[in-house]
Amino acid sequence: MAAITKKQLIELLNKDLGLEYTACVQYAQHQGVLKGAMYQTIQKELIIHAQEELAHATTLASQIAYLGGFPTVNMPVPKVSQNNEEMLRQDLVGENDAIKRYISRVKQAEELNLYHLAQQLRTILSVEQEHAMDLEQALGK
Repeated sequence: MAAITKKQLIELLNKDLGLEYTACVQYAQHQGVLKGAMYQTIQKELIIHAQEELAHATTLASQIAYLGGFPTVNMPVPKVSQNNEEMLRQDLVGENDAIKRYISRVKQAEELNLYHLAQQLRTILSVEQEHAMDLEQALGK
């Protein structure tokens, strides 16, 4: 017997969906606020990140509906700062959290034999890992 039910998985996916909305808004705000020539490259990347987070939200909403759930429109409040490095650290914390959550979600989907969902989640996970790498490079890590 699976350690998770389909209903529980839908609830977790809805939390993930809300966090994808937050990431999209946070990236859009951060790219607009970043200042200085040294941040121009990452600023352009953040625009791409925002678009990719919206794509993740769209994928999750479709999967939630397919599984019989109702996609949320609720989201946590985005993190803001007027300090360039703090903004990038906020974004990196969000990406690292997403990576951990999606690793768990892939396993949970497979426990329920939802391999189509697991594949969609792997695709999202891969992009989140790329985002984290971009942010780490920008922060000199």
